[in-house]
Amino acid sequence: MSKIIHTPSIVKVDEHSDNSATFTIEPLHTGYGMTLGNSFRRVLLSSIAGAAITSFRIEGASHEFTTVPGVKEDLVTIMTNLKGVRFRLFEDVAQPLTLHFSGKGQILAKHIAVNSNVEIVNPDFVIANSDDSKTIFNVDLVVELGRGYKAIEEGNSSRPSTDMISIDSIFTPVLRVRYKVENTRVGQITDLDKLLITIDTDGSITPKDAFEEAAAILINQYTALAGQTRVSVEVKETIDPDEDEAENSDNSTINTPIEDLNLSARTTNALVNNEIYTLKDLFSLSDIELRELKGFGNRALDEVKEKLAELEI
Repeated sequence: MSKIIHTPSIVKVDEHSDNSATFTIEPLHTGYGMTLGNSFRRVLLSSIAGAAITSFRIEGASHEFTTVPGVKEDLVTIMTNLKGVRFRLFEDVAQPLTLHFSGKGQILAKHIAVNSNVEIVNPDFVIANSDDSKTIFNVDLVVELGRGYKAIEEGNSSRPSTDMISIDSIFTPVLRVRYKVENTRVGQITDLDKLLITIDTDGSITPKDAFEEAAAILINQYTALAGQTRVSVEVKETIDPDEDEAENSDNSTINTPIEDLNLSARTTNALVNNEIYTLKDLFSLSDIELRELKGFGNRALDEVKEKLAELEI
């Protein structure tokens, strides 16, 4: 196993739709695929900011067990449907909204009158159905920003008036997160992880923005615990100083077969057995990685360095 902790990056983003995307992240230190995948999934499903209705009032209905004349659904069903209306808020302030509907037909999310700070993501979502042309359906709503889930008990104190009915609110805009871990390699290191994480949102936030917010949350949490300790994790390969001159030489030199260096049979076999066939392959590894090769060690490394110095490479 390499002693280097590689810095990962997003190497590919597959956008399945506006609300779904798969992020491919590599290279990751052995075991980090599962660690990061599980951490991202938990944060994405519980901690991304979103907007939801926290309380409502229907004209003529004093509590959740009453009925509304002309409306097929009872108040409990309407309350459940209101949780499905998704919003995008542009200001972190509770927004009072109203819904006015009269007549017969479907009562949709788009019938909610919004202001410049609010956008309805799913305007065709059905809230209720009216079967009477004389129906008058008036609703006052409060939409707030939050994270995760807020129970009814937590919302009682935030109601603008006592006659409004609090509902448990699902703020998270992330609907589903799936991840899997595959193998990948960097140079001669073959036991690294590749993480593929798929994010589905409700449309109020893009998968990319949700992913980046989750990463920022994790960074803040870990930084607070790390104190002043910092670990260098960049892939800075410490290669023999003569490497720079070798990289500037012509192709015939850099592609010289290992067998032509006239190294000892033991050192040559160790390099070839580890799929190092040319000087170019040799220069791609640091001293640490060379020492970790199977059948290779400090003595073989010293021999290689002496031979390169002798050849003025």
